[in-house]
Amino acid sequence: MKQTILVADDERNIVQLAKLYLQQEGFQVESAANGREALEKVQQVHPALVILDLMMPEVDGWEVCRRLRENGEVAIIILTARGDDVDKVVGLELGADDYVTKPFNPRELVARVKAVLRRTERAARPSRVRQVGDLRIDVEGREVRVGERLVELRPKEFDLLAALAEHPGVVFDRERLLQLAWGYDFYGDSRTVDVHVTWLRDKLAGSSARIQTVWGVGYKLVATQEASDARPGRRS
Repeated sequence: MKQTILVADDERNIVQLAKLYLQQEGFQVESAANGREALEKVQQVHPALVILDLMMPEVDGWEVCRRLRENGEVAIIILTARGDDVDKVVGLELGADDYVTKPFNPRELVARVKAVLRRTERAARPSRVRQVGDLRIDVEGREVRVGERLVELRPKEFDLLAALAEHPGVVFDRERLLQLAWGYDFYGDSRTVDVHVTWLRDKLAGSSARIQTVWGVGYKLVATQEASDARPGRRS
């Protein structure tokens, strides 16, 4: 689905130039010729980003920026006159994400649009970091730390640990862990899970998180105070 960009400027040639280059990059482009129309268009089309000229009739760009920041999280790039540092500072203080000076290179404008959208998308993305005791698992970055210590894991060791960390304290049987870490089409021996758990326990030694054996069922990931196998002294 195409992302929508709203170009709000009372100079028609600027709107057409921005529209041409943005559409070439796959964006849907809407336009507004004054501040009042820009506010209305935002409510109608819900753009991912607004390119906003500060010097517009009816409602100026500063007021539009202020209202947009009060009512939503749409990304904003302001257009300012070259060398007008005060406008840039005020615009950024009102909540704009970036600025472009006029006259502008349309390729630079497109690059800045893409950069701002990448930043806002990352900021809006739900966190995929799991924390159990002092064990921290960055699912997106595929990184595991015990406190400040980086733990090097093989790919399937990481997948297995991440599966357990999705629901700390919940018992997973071996078949379920095979499905989560190896995939539904894996036909290997379920003892593969036991071997990987042993490797993980060695690598996580010293952590306040433990992979606990639930005898006759499977495994769960718990913090130290919860970690005591049903049969002390035994590990599988």
